Amino acid sequence: MTDDLARPGRRETMSAVVRSIVLSSGLVLAYYLLPMDAPLDGGTLAGLVLGLLAVTVLFLWQVRAIARSPHPELRAVEALAAVFPLFVLLFATSYFLLERAAPGSFTEPLTRTDALYFALTVVSTVGFGDITGRTETARVMTMIQIVGGILLVGIAARVVVRAVETGQRRKDPRDR
Repeated sequence: MTDDLARPGRRETMSAVVRSIVLSSGLVLAYYLLPMDAPLDGGTLAGLVLGLLAVTVLFLWQVRAIARSPHPELRAVEALAAVFPLFVLLFATSYFLLERAAPGSFTEPLTRTDALYFALTVVSTVGFGDITGRTETARVMTMIQIVGGILLVGIAARVVVRAVETGQRRKDPRDR
């Protein structure tokens, strides 16, 4: 009976799903609507590094929130709905700006959709091969995304699972 009380209700579940969808959709919408007129230069690359640091800080903050949540499983879904799209969109933006700054960096010109498609094929390790990095800069950025994706899926997934387990132990009265 205590297991039933500890499980999130339909309302909490639906709220978490809706928040996740709204957050992911908002990030994609921002990707398409925000102006990207800045050239890819040292400042833009610094922005990429700061963006990666922001994703890391966001992830660590989310892990803490998962462990303290009354419903850590739902909080984990919301955390992944924030961190994963942000990671992919950060690289899609970088690829788009690189192609604008140095045309020919990829095997074909990249629109925002093409850059997002490429970023998703890289992070999913599908790598269809229709778009590939042609210049060293494009290849280095792609390698950074590959390593980051492996870390996000491998290490981050384990950290999220541990945070969920911690949150479940914390709320289970039998463990007190």
